[in-house]
Amino acid sequence: MSKITLSCPCHFGTERTLKFEVTRIGGENITVSDGRVTFEGGMEMIARANICLASAERVQILLGTFRAVTFEELFEGVKALPLENFIGKSDAFPVTGHSINSALHSIPACQSIIKKAAVDRLASKYHVSFFEESGSLHRIQFNIIKDTVSVYLDTSGTGLHKRGYRPHSNTAPIKETLAAGIADIAGVRRSTVVYDPFCGSGTLLIEAAYKAMNIAPGLKRGFAAMSWDVIPRSVWKDEQNRALSLIIRDSDFEAFGSDIDEECVALTLENAAKAGVKSRIHAVKADVKDFRNAEGTLVITNPPYGERLLDVREAEELYSVMGKVFAADSDHPCAVISPDENFESIFGKKADRKRKLYNGMIKCDLYMYGRK
Repeated sequence: MSKITLSCPCHFGTERTLKFEVTRIGGENITVSDGRVTFEGGMEMIARANICLASAERVQILLGTFRAVTFEELFEGVKALPLENFIGKSDAFPVTGHSINSALHSIPACQSIIKKAAVDRLASKYHVSFFEESGSLHRIQFNIIKDTVSVYLDTSGTGLHKRGYRPHSNTAPIKETLAAGIADIAGVRRSTVVYDPFCGSGTLLIEAAYKAMNIAPGLKRGFAAMSWDVIPRSVWKDEQNRALSLIIRDSDFEAFGSDIDEECVALTLENAAKAGVKSRIHAVKADVKDFRNAEGTLVITNPPYGERLLDVREAEELYSVMGKVFAADSDHPCAVISPDENFESIFGKKADRKRKLYNGMIKCDLYMYGRK
C-alpha cells in the first residue's frame, strides 16, 4: 500500500487555501471540488495532514467512489472496498453519513446496508462470524450526492477545528478552521502586525499567529488514527518533531486585540497562553468607536451581527461606526467577514476584493480593503 487517497472537507470558499496547505506538506495528485480537497500520500501523510493542516475540517481516507441507486448496488459497492487494509478484526467501525438529491435518501437504511456490507467483507477476510468491536475506532463515513457514493474512513476523530487551546469561548465564536482560512486570504505573513477590534475569544488573533509562525495547529491534540495498528506510533512522533522543527521562531509577527467586554479580553489572553503564543498577542478593553489602527497594521475582524449577537439595526449601526474609524486603505488594510449584503454601503466604502465564505450555515463575504 504505497499510496493512499486522502480527502479533507473544508469551509466553502477556503478550498484554495487548503490546496496550498496540502501542496506545502507534500500531497500529490491534488484535486479540488466544492468544500473538499483530495490528494495522495503515504501512511505518514495521515499523521502530517492531521497535525499540520489549518483549514481542513478533518482528514479522511477515501476508500472508493461508485454509483448506486439501489440498496443492492450500495451493498456490493461497499463490499468491494479494501476495508481490511485499515480495520482489524477487533476494531470498532460505526457508520455515519448523509445523502443529497439521491434515490437512496434514507440515512438509517443506508447506514444499515453499509454496515452489513462492511461486516460481510471483513468476515470473509478474517474468517470470523462475529465482531466484538472493542478495539480502536475506525468510523466509516459516506456521502451520497446525486447517486454517487463516496466512502471514507475518518482519521481525525474530533473535528480539526478543536485545536486544544479553546476549552471556553464567548457567544457565537468563529470556527478555528475558518479563522485560519481568513488569516491566509487576508494575507498574514511572518512579519505581519494584526489587530482585531472585536477579539471575542481570540480565535482570529491566535490563528493569525499560527499562520505567521508556521505553527502546526494539531500539535496540542490527539487523533483517532493514533490508535490504529496500521500506523506505527513512531510515525506520529516523527511528524510531530517535523512540525516542531518548521516553526518560525524568529517571526516578527505581533497581534493586538480589543473588545468592549472585559471577559472577552481575559478569554483572549487565556486562550493565547494555552495556544503557546501569549508573548505575541496583546488585548485590552476598548470600544470600537475609539479604535485607531497604526499604519501598516492589518485589521482582521468578525464583528457581531444580526444572526449572531445583535439585531440587524444594531449591527448596521456598528458597521457605520467601523466605516468612520477604519481608514481601510493601502496603508491601513483590513478584512471584515459579514453576512450583510449591504455591508459596503453601510460601511461607506466599496471593498477592493471580496471572497464568499460560509460561517457555519451562514453565507458571508470577506470584505477586503487595501489588498488588490
